[in-house]
Amino acid sequence: MALIEELEDQGNVLFRYRSYIPLVFLGTGLGLYIYKINNMTYPELGFNYWLISLFVGFVGLAVRVYAVGHTPKNTSGRNTADGQIADELNQTGIYSLVRHPLYLGNFLMWLAVGMLTADFWYIVAFTLAYWVYYERIMFAEEAFLRKKFGETYLKWAADKPAFIPKFKAPIKPKYPFSIKKILKKEKNGVAALFLLFYVFEIVGEYVRWGSFAFKPTFWFWGFAISTVVYLILKIIKKYTSVLDEEGR
Repeated sequence: MALIEELEDQGNVLFRYRSYIPLVFLGTGLGLYIYKINNMTYPELGFNYWLISLFVGFVGLAVRVYAVGHTPKNTSGRNTADGQIADELNQTGIYSLVRHPLYLGNFLMWLAVGMLTADFWYIVAFTLAYWVYYERIMFAEEAFLRKKFGETYLKWAADKPAFIPKFKAPIKPKYPFSIKKILKKEKNGVAALFLLFYVFEIVGEYVRWGSFAFKPTFWFWGFAISTVVYLILKIIKKYTSVLDEEGR
């Protein structure tokens, strides 16, 4: 098999399981965090450092929200278990600045969690591993789009960076921002971030003291409130059509 087909096949497999494989990053990061606490090498960076890390994650979520909120149905989403879907090619809004904004958003959200290790070389290794991992997914996605949209795709992609956006004003989005689509598609982002931060907090407390005494910390309340909101939205989505919007 030629390398181009092999990379595409690898990308399609990774695309199918892209929601689960990054958990390896979480496991290694949590393991390093525990190791550093056990060996008393975890720096005392304080609450402000964790807030900075959370801000990085929220920037990534904002990138995803901006991308998804301006796109039509069957583009720039989680697609299906069977593969990729693209009824049309997104070319405006953030897609006029970068070809893969969702993967940029994902990177920043996972980077926020990786930063909790407070380990420079882990963050470097995570960044390189993420690039190798998602490069194949991006390769497969672009092969799919190139086959489907042909010259239209090539012209659009010619001057668009794959991952690092151009620093210029975006082209006005073709579609208006859909808050309903965001509440339906991106409802788990905030809850996921606070959950992971809270997991690091309680694991750290247990490793330090050999037990965990519940305290209503900022991370607990962030996790609790965002989880309640997530569950409410999930119920609304499942049992009503409030969040449905034609074409979005």
